[in-house]
Amino acid sequence: MSSKRAIKSRSGLATADRIVVKVGSSSLTSVAGGIDEEALIKLSDVIAERHKQGTEIILVSSGAIAAGIAPLGLDRRPKDLSSQQAAASVGQGLLMARYNQSFGVHGVKVGQVVLTADDLIRRSHYANAHRALERLLNFGIVPIVNENDAVASHEIRFGDNDRLAALVTHLVKADALILLSDVDSLYDGPPSQGAKRIPEVAGPQDLEGVKIGSTGAAGVGTGGMVTKVDAASMAAASGIPALVTNTDQAADALAGKDVGTWFTAKGRRKPIRLLWLAHLARIEGTLELDDGATRAVRDRRRSLLAAGITKVTGNFEAGDPVEMVNQQGEVIARGLINYDSDELPKMLGRTTRELSKELGSEYERSVVHVNDLVAFKTPPPR
Repeated sequence: MSSKRAIKSRSGLATADRIVVKVGSSSLTSVAGGIDEEALIKLSDVIAERHKQGTEIILVSSGAIAAGIAPLGLDRRPKDLSSQQAAASVGQGLLMARYNQSFGVHGVKVGQVVLTADDLIRRSHYANAHRALERLLNFGIVPIVNENDAVASHEIRFGDNDRLAALVTHLVKADALILLSDVDSLYDGPPSQGAKRIPEVAGPQDLEGVKIGSTGAAGVGTGGMVTKVDAASMAAASGIPALVTNTDQAADALAGKDVGTWFTAKGRRKPIRLLWLAHLARIEGTLELDDGATRAVRDRRRSLLAAGITKVTGNFEAGDPVEMVNQQGEVIARGLINYDSDELPKMLGRTTRELSKELGSEYERSVVHVNDLVAFKTPPPR
């Protein structure tokens, strides 16, 4: 039931057909690591009520690792990957049991969907994830999505569920993204020091000079306001509006009331793999381009050929994400490479015809195809 109409302002949330709601660990768990039953029930009540009104809602929920802290006898969120995986394995079941119970009171069924980065960037996996979520929605289920922390490695993790939520919003073609945490809005400074709420962000210029906080004192999450602003900005820059507010204001947010910080949608919706490349990909190497190749890739949106590459650094395999830089070292694009790093040096500065004639027809491919490439007019933030 996803709609193609654009939501111009937060009031449009009141009549949106499909919304992704993300809730953070700090809103669902205590400092000790257990599930905050009252907070989880309150949020479930709000979402269930809107669901019964006919809106399709996908809930991206953090909290699995935090919920597993106490059962494992730990006193804080573990830092090593294997312990995080163990906590997630235990905590995910506990979290879903609570959601089943709290939504069940309203006669609403929920379904668990765990995703890794591979599920949203590889074409075959992406299609499967999309079909699974669409089918759940067709059955009237509220999908509850989380990163598959029990198996994800450092190399293939989203890093936080805020960015995962932004990608899921594109995956299901939702009308908007709502990011909930323990802070009611984005402020122009520390709220404790009399800072003012920022009601709307129309573009990057509205964030200039704004100091944005990270993980809160509870320490059970992984991002804080920084990742929420990043995720909201990512969604808005690619055509989907976003709202950042706290969990206590979830009902008002869904009703389109003047709460939180609204990120106005800009531009057109982009393929999800290109969003991942632009914002989340772990870069494995760098290609330095001459001026001609820089203009072709950045300005004319052309595939990158070996003839325009002057230098290669990094250790990567075909299919890995790489950055392309100009002669001044500025990042002008990111893309998925078609060759291993040990193949490229012998190809530099040579035409496709020369490579094909000397090395074989398999070298007729571009180094980075335009369909697997995202270009930047200005260098992206590091």
